[in-house]
Amino acid sequence: MYWAWLMKNWMQRHVAAWLMRRRLIQLAVTLLTNPHATNFLSGKLYRGEMKNFCAPGLNCWSCPAATFSCPIGALQAVGGAGGKFGFYAAGVTLLIGLLLGRAVCGFLCPFGLIQELINKIPSPNFRLPRRLTTLKYFLLIVFVLMLPVATELGEPTFCEYICPAGTLEAGLPLIATHEEFRNVLGKLFALKVSILVAVIVACVVVHRFFCRVMCPLGAIYGLLNKYSFYQLNYAADKCIDCGRCKSVCPLDLDPTKEFASAECVRCGRCKKVCPTRALT
Repeated sequence: MYWAWLMKNWMQRHVAAWLMRRRLIQLAVTLLTNPHATNFLSGKLYRGEMKNFCAPGLNCWSCPAATFSCPIGALQAVGGAGGKFGFYAAGVTLLIGLLLGRAVCGFLCPFGLIQELINKIPSPNFRLPRRLTTLKYFLLIVFVLMLPVATELGEPTFCEYICPAGTLEAGLPLIATHEEFRNVLGKLFALKVSILVAVIVACVVVHRFFCRVMCPLGAIYGLLNKYSFYQLNYAADKCIDCGRCKSVCPLDLDPTKEFASAECVRCGRCKKVCPTRALT
């Protein structure tokens, strides 16, 4: 009984220390990619040369604080006049995915950080049905790749009709500072706000709901997770089947069987509690 308590206490302290370091990295990246915080008060947007480059994570182009473009927004430009920028974004996104896979989601995505903080709100936690995680691939194919090309104008359909990150980071702040925007609000904005509210509620009860179910950028990085340079490695000969890694995984994965899963965001919790270093 004592040893079980001691081990549980060790696991909790070890994971908490690791999560604090990871949270500092997430916060630092969020601040570095969004340094223009005073623009939230003025309603201005940064339009300098750095907007020609994409951030690694999901971060709306129209966010007043943002320095870089969002890769998903840029990918949708292949259908219109911004085609060259869209192909550049595709190349950069694939390169980042091949280097880091979904570690980008776990460490470098501002909206990933927002989801994790929302999930801290005290509430029951629910397991997410696995079949729902395939929705993000449908959104990627239809709203990011097909519809923008079909419009012939490169209309950013995912950004315009769905993206809750854009509504939170750009839509609401800009409406708060621009009366002319408030005067033309309609059904589309009501739809976007409804999606945002639904995602926030879902993130309270399901860890990283948007990341797992709706994020097309996570879908791209997930497809490259198995082939990326940054990997979670599993040594079966060192594993003692203690189950500790599975018990701390916030995404309901079994790291001994799903260490290359497209859903793993490489948060490192499982590695930190493995007593035999079977996970590295």
